Amino acid sequence: MTRVELWERPVSYAAVGATQAADLLQFPPAGYRPLERRVRLGHGAERWDYSWTQLFTWGMQRNSGMRIEISDTPGEVSELTYTPVGFDAAGNPVAPATVDSSGEALFGPDGTPFIRPGDTANLIIPFGPFHVGAPIRVVYVIDTPARKGFAYGTLPGHPESGEEAWMLDQSHDGSVWLTIRAFSRPSSTMWWAVYPVLRFMQAVYTRRYERALAGPIPS
Repeated sequence: MTRVELWERPVSYAAVGATQAADLLQFPPAGYRPLERRVRLGHGAERWDYSWTQLFTWGMQRNSGMRIEISDTPGEVSELTYTPVGFDAAGNPVAPATVDSSGEALFGPDGTPFIRPGDTANLIIPFGPFHVGAPIRVVYVIDTPARKGFAYGTLPGHPESGEEAWMLDQSHDGSVWLTIRAFSRPSSTMWWAVYPVLRFMQAVYTRRYERALAGPIPS
């Protein structure tokens, strides 16, 4: 049997991008359980810069106890990925904030390139005494001066099927907020059998994500 590389696998659900729907909690994709949580991370420019650079370099997941294995995607494929255009309050398009004047992507403080739509990875998640692989693909990125975030969708082999999004925004008073939105369900009969455990672990990691971005800022 021919092995299909991770970057070649399609996502394992149909409603790609549905975490952006305003009515997600009322009308989630059929058969999926929705989730939304919003929490204040702190205040000021330093907290904002720390939070979004961590978010855009997988720091939130790493600081929550996961190991990230990035899939090498051929250049001719990654060049075709689409970066959505952001808009300001008046509806005017806003250029992505994390590219330089030549259009090249920037990097985090540790040299990690910022997340882009189409990026594929395998998240290695501690699950009791075991480690579970959870392959995902970044399906969209929001990148404006006052609002940044991304969503990833599950690939075959993930314990769940669905999508999860993390959005940071800075209010007019300087407060930094994280909104987590998701819809999911177990991906197979085996995972349905331990559904309560999956829900518990999702709640655990939701709070770890918050602590990862609200924790002490390295000097």
